[in-house]
Amino acid sequence: MKKHFIYIVTIAFVATFLASCGNKADEGQQDEQPQEEIKGGEGEVHLSQLKFNSLGIKVDEIPTRPLSGVVEANGQLEVPPQHEATVTAILGANVTTIKVIEGDKVRKGQTLATLAHPDLSQLQMNYVRVYSQMQYLEKEYERQKKLYEEKVGSGKTFEQTQADYLSMKGEAKGYEAQLRQLSLNVEKVQRGNIYQNVPVVSPIDGFIEKVEVQIGQFVDPQKGMFMIVNNDHIHADLMVFEKDVYKVMKGQDIFFTVESVPGTTLKAKIYSVGKQFEQNPKAVHVHAEIDQKEDFLIPGMYINGRIHTGEKSVLALPESAIIEEDGKPFIFTAAAHKEDGQTEWGFKAVEIRTGLVDEGWVEIKLLMPLPEGTKVAWNNAYYLISEMNKSQTSHDH
Repeated sequence: MKKHFIYIVTIAFVATFLASCGNKADEGQQDEQPQEEIKGGEGEVHLSQLKFNSLGIKVDEIPTRPLSGVVEANGQLEVPPQHEATVTAILGANVTTIKVIEGDKVRKGQTLATLAHPDLSQLQMNYVRVYSQMQYLEKEYERQKKLYEEKVGSGKTFEQTQADYLSMKGEAKGYEAQLRQLSLNVEKVQRGNIYQNVPVVSPIDGFIEKVEVQIGQFVDPQKGMFMIVNNDHIHADLMVFEKDVYKVMKGQDIFFTVESVPGTTLKAKIYSVGKQFEQNPKAVHVHAEIDQKEDFLIPGMYINGRIHTGEKSVLALPESAIIEEDGKPFIFTAAAHKEDGQTEWGFKAVEIRTGLVDEGWVEIKLLMPLPEGTKVAWNNAYYLISEMNKSQTSHDH
């Protein structure tokens, strides 16, 4: 009996000893474990002031901000056809000089090259002959007219002289038109000054885009010798898809970037909206005048534009304040409180709907009104939803 009692006491002592060791071990582990900075419950997450500061979370009320509806559109830089020119020879001839190179700035009427050919000399000589005959017939016409009016001359002779004079005058005018097209001084040619070299001149102000001839080359009348473009009139030509056409109109602002010049944003204003759909894709052309034309802008450059279709004041938050979870957008309300003398921040997820998106801001449509003065997180929504999900997973286990 005595042995049995000693055996029971021994077992009790060993159990008490082991339990005491276990508690001390647990206490040691708790002392070594860092203080929890994040705690959570269903649909919310809590942060210590230290964690709040380290994340740089901004908290404030939801502001009212003017936002504009935006239509995304792509296109390229263009120049109106009246500010582009292909320079050709009026008559077939050989190139004797070329006075410009690609990239040169030229003014209207400036000589780009000179041409020479026997046909050009013959044209001038023909004009001198016809002009001289016209002068003679003009005098003869005046003389016959006077005789006819005085009843001295024959009416038939007067009529024939008149017909010859008018015919020669018309022929002379035709030659004069050709000489002026060749940029020759008609008065000098009338005096017998025959041009050996005929100038090829620019029809517009602009820049030489292409030179497509060489010295000595024979150029046909339809041969393009120079391509000229006036970049002062460069504009944005964007393609707007059918679903967005009704939103776009004259006078709206466009902010666009040039693919080949990253980091640059330019502004333009719509001055024309096309009235006919292009196919593949089905879209209309929208033309916009660029506010400040930079030197690096060249026709044909591809651009990406955002058309601002109308401005209104709405509740809005930065994009980083909104997170989508299971296909639904959320924001986080924020409130600070004291716990054990320490400031702690609580964040609760609130389902919303979104509207306009403009320059990094998103329209907020509340499903239920928030109490007056409610503050929300302006950033780090992705982090907050991640921590909230971790807390929920932990509670499920």
